[in-house]
Amino acid sequence: MKKVVLAYSGGLDTSCSVQWLRGRNYDVICFIADLGQEEDFVKIEKRALSGGASKVYIKDLRQEFVEDFIFPALKANAIYEGKYLLATALGRPLIAKYLVDVAHKEKAKAVAHGCSGKGNDQVRFEVTTQILDPELEIIAPLRIWEFKSREEEIEYALSKKIPIEVTKKKPYSIDKNLWGVSIESGILENPCRKPPEDCYQWTNSPEHAPSKPVYIEIEFEKGIPKKINGKIYNGIELLKKLNRIGREFGIGRSDLIENRLVGIKSREIYEAPAGTILYLAHKELESLVLDRELSHYKEGVSLKYSELIYYGLWYSPLRIALDKFIAETQKNVTGLVKLKLYKGNCIVSGRKSPYSLYRQGLATYSKGDTFDQRLAQGFIKIFGMPYQNQKSRVSRKSGNQK
Repeated sequence: MKKVVLAYSGGLDTSCSVQWLRGRNYDVICFIADLGQEEDFVKIEKRALSGGASKVYIKDLRQEFVEDFIFPALKANAIYEGKYLLATALGRPLIAKYLVDVAHKEKAKAVAHGCSGKGNDQVRFEVTTQILDPELEIIAPLRIWEFKSREEEIEYALSKKIPIEVTKKKPYSIDKNLWGVSIESGILENPCRKPPEDCYQWTNSPEHAPSKPVYIEIEFEKGIPKKINGKIYNGIELLKKLNRIGREFGIGRSDLIENRLVGIKSREIYEAPAGTILYLAHKELESLVLDRELSHYKEGVSLKYSELIYYGLWYSPLRIALDKFIAETQKNVTGLVKLKLYKGNCIVSGRKSPYSLYRQGLATYSKGDTFDQRLAQGFIKIFGMPYQNQKSRVSRKSGNQK
């Protein structure tokens, strides 16, 4: 039997993949990554073994995930199409990295994943694998097996007595980690339908959130969140704390019709309580300490950085090079941001930094104004000089066309 290492989550697709690969004479070794999804890994391990896996590896990758993936993305303000904080996309290259490591340890010649042929995750797993070890064979059961729908997969799982938690009434495909939850399939495929409450995994409905707001203070050092309300937390505990607070107040829900890398549009539901809070706080602190040109230029870098993550190009030379630029922008991103959380809303209520570029004497319209307004006339003349003859040029051009 040929050895294959499968990236295993315990969900419908990977559970069926174990049995399907076994039926094609593969010795299946499962790799389970703990990215903070808060699941029963003993139960998932038993599910893999009862489904036909010969061995199971479980590795706690939470600290590496936070320090080497989540926080770099936060410093970059990475958000795809204005709504998706890239939780699943960030986790895939890390899982693939250790998938390759386990393949080397087991002397396996192939790795496998349970990703759809029209999704993004297949690209993220396979591009990373190709970068790290192009000699490994990659098997994608969902692209080649006989099942045409999730309903057929469920029937297969039931017929093979594969323990699964998904049902035909709740056929959602769900991925969780410390940075957020991704939810798709089922009724969500109709973009006209409101997401039912049973699809959400973490957050309270904003309507049922507490009727009184809560205020929190987050302190950053060089772009990295360090404290909540004056108390120091390590990265994992800080995210868990903000997730707990955000969940209660219904923070971090998004409903996105997104453009997938493979060229189709899909409807995705996301939950990212901690991510939403930190993204807003970090952006607000940057607005205080970055000068105009750097701030505006970084917007374009943030867009490209988010695309690289989404496209599965985490280990690309461009992403690595952009990290150098982003690190330079974060040298003065130190300070405190105060936020109000209330019924699904995260609202900035204050910010301060020892590196603030805000000068009240220049900004005020009250007593204490130090801005010499007489200088504005000369500034405007010089600024507008290249455009002074614009009207006559437009008139001559219009006349020529006639």
